[in-house]
Amino acid sequence: MNEPTKSVTKAVIPVAGLGTRFLPATKATPKEMLPVVDKPAIQYVVEEAVGAGLEDILFVTGRNKSSLENHFDRAWELEAALEQKGDEFRLERVRKSQILGDIHYVRQGDPRGLGHAVLCGAMHVGDQPFAVMLGDDLIDHRDPLLAQMLDVQQRYGGSVVALIEVDPAQVNLYGCAAVRPGAEEDVVEVTDLVEKPDPDDAPSNLAIIGRYVLEPAVFDVLRQTPPGRGGEIQLTDALKTLAGMPADSGGGVRAVVFRGRRYDTGDRLDYLRSTVQLASERKDLGPEFRSWLRGFVASLPPEEQE
Repeated sequence: MNEPTKSVTKAVIPVAGLGTRFLPATKATPKEMLPVVDKPAIQYVVEEAVGAGLEDILFVTGRNKSSLENHFDRAWELEAALEQKGDEFRLERVRKSQILGDIHYVRQGDPRGLGHAVLCGAMHVGDQPFAVMLGDDLIDHRDPLLAQMLDVQQRYGGSVVALIEVDPAQVNLYGCAAVRPGAEEDVVEVTDLVEKPDPDDAPSNLAIIGRYVLEPAVFDVLRQTPPGRGGEIQLTDALKTLAGMPADSGGGVRAVVFRGRRYDTGDRLDYLRSTVQLASERKDLGPEFRSWLRGFVASLPPEEQE
């Protein structure tokens, strides 16, 4: 067993994407700032990182992301207005986003893929393991996936990815893993990774989702990784290389098979589903919203209820 010598304290969150699936809404607004109920999607991700003990957050940004930076900064005029009105409830909610953690920013520049975005964090991360969190995946706070991954990395070393079981016909939408059983239930060893394989060529139906805990050795691998699928530097390709490297060189990849609650905001239909699910479970909104939703669905013509 390879015992890491340094604990994970930093999270890298790539947010440089253009969000083209949500146009025209994302023409001037970053997709990470689209609201999921009453918080921007990216705030859920930052809260998850901080909840797992990672308070040093690096956003890898691009152009037109100033509203994201403003969200995690002070809003003096708004705070003063809420204070003057005595609206302590909303004032506390506004202030929460600016005290979540120690937040930093670096610009990606050329959009050369997720692997390149991660590589942009090398100087900030240094020589310690770190987390990478993608904003399209929201993990329910009742299912602490990231905390489990950090624990696995602390005990075994190497890198750790998160996998979910998907319909075999949908593996072409994900990075897909070949695995062998480990010593623990739902903790497996990754032997191979394929980015968006054809269903007939996929090594399994275990798909990578947007949570990673990586050894800093990934940076040297990424620097030597040529562009792959789509002409981009793929993080999946670098992880495949790491999986075949010896442990004393920072190699080895394990995976946590996640069976908890995950909300996908990566396309319009999944975004709507996630918003409805999260709103339905809110104590302040859920009872009235669920009642309205039942009535609305019951009022639809039979062919629209299917």
